[in-house]
Amino acid sequence: MPTLLRHQISLRTYVLSLMFLFILVLLGIYVAYQARHVILGPLITIHEEPSMALVAPTFLLTGLAENIVSLSLNGRDIYTDDTGNFSETLVLPLGYTIMTLTAKDRYGRVHSVERTYVRQGTSLTHQLYQL
Repeated sequence: MPTLLRHQISLRTYVLSLMFLFILVLLGIYVAYQARHVILGPLITIHEEPSMALVAPTFLLTGLAENIVSLSLNGRDIYTDDTGNFSETLVLPLGYTIMTLTAKDRYGRVHSVERTYVRQGTSLTHQLYQL
């Protein structure tokens, strides 16, 4: 009889250990999910790129910046609304223009998106660079 009791105790301990491990795994998943914004760092998404046939010297740059404390366009601070959307007018003179969006989070991490545009008379070409 003592061996049967010993098996019941070890089975109970085994089940409790598995339950405890399951709860710890669920807690870890929940913490990782809640910390996803901190883990990802600053993110920049540009909604609309200008078309290659753009002839106007200006265009409206719109996008979304997430997990940031500051956002700048070519070194000049720009502002977002409560949801992180931004909208700025970019002036393109004739010739070569580099547009750099830089976002910084509260931990000092920086994410930059750079676009190069060349406006030649009535046409525009651009190249994409991701830093």
